[in-house]
Amino acid sequence: MGKIKKKNYNFNSCFIVGVIAGILLGGVIMTTIISYKMDTLYENIAQLEYVINEKDAKLEKLEESINTMNFVLEDIQVIVDFKSKDIEDKIDKIEIEKVIKEKYTNLLGKEVNTIDPDLVIEVVDQRIFRLEGKEYKLLVNKLVLTETLKLWIEVGLVDEKFTE
Repeated sequence: MGKIKKKNYNFNSCFIVGVIAGILLGGVIMTTIISYKMDTLYENIAQLEYVINEKDAKLEKLEESINTMNFVLEDIQVIVDFKSKDIEDKIDKIEIEKVIKEKYTNLLGKEVNTIDPDLVIEVVDQRIFRLEGKEYKLLVNKLVLTETLKLWIEVGLVDEKFTE
């Protein structure tokens, strides 16, 4: 009878250890899933805040220029292309677009024919942008100036060579 109780004791201890291990493993898996969801939501929040700020600035500038009948700059689009895909980060891309658009918000509402394209390019061309310990170099590849200002910008780390 002593051996039967000992086997029962072994079974109970294995069962308890298994339950504890299952709880710990489940906790780790749940933490991983929740942290992934939080990161995704953080990226969405950053993108939406950026869109809201952009729309507010555009609305203010357009309300100021509503009385003019000439072509006015209504929108700014920045297309960021990272030189190498291994340095590409969504949050960094959003921040770079945000900073570049902030530099051009004073042009919103101005007549298109009064804007000098060369000066528009010089604002960000060959600039070094520091973000979270990284230094990015910006190069303007193309500019289209109509009612919408479109800038194609190549982004690379400072030590990388650009194709000019």
